[in-house]
Amino acid sequence: MKQHIRKYIWLFAANLYISAFTFGGGYVVVPMVRRLFVGKKRYFSEEDLLNMAAIAQSTPGAIAVNLSALAGYRVAGIPGALISCLAAVLPPLVILSFVSAFYKIFVSNTIIAAILKGMEAGVAALMVDLVTDMCSLIFRKKSFFLSAMVPLSLIANFVLDINVALILVVCCLMCILWALYKKRKRI
Repeated sequence: MKQHIRKYIWLFAANLYISAFTFGGGYVVVPMVRRLFVGKKRYFSEEDLLNMAAIAQSTPGAIAVNLSALAGYRVAGIPGALISCLAAVLPPLVILSFVSAFYKIFVSNTIIAAILKGMEAGVAALMVDLVTDMCSLIFRKKSFFLSAMVPLSLIANFVLDINVALILVVCCLMCILWALYKKRKRI
């Protein structure tokens, strides 16, 4: 029982820390989750993390909260998911409440505007790091099919201006068909 309580406290503290110190959206959370859950505690593998990140992106809601729930569930079941969700939503709730109470002051303050610009640069660097890590895991599988999806998805979005949601659905369907084909080929 004492072991469970320690795990719950760690989950709450880890997700509270991640949520409080990551700005810029759900993908910024992934490197922090990797460092704490994969690197420090070894609760799951990096491939498991990327799979959870894909699920978190594909499900409705904020990616950061979805990923926290999945990581918490993986570590401590349903109580872990609930604790992780609570810890993930508390910092944004407090910060947004504070900012909305003093909105007029924040909007006109040049120092806060400069801080937010600096955060944008940091977020961009974290997102580039995440994308390179995800691509390296895909390329390590040495699958032409999966490796070809990366540049084709990029071209579909940036050159052909196809909606990201549609690209995600098509990629998911193609992977399902590919997995069924490979399974049938083995039989």
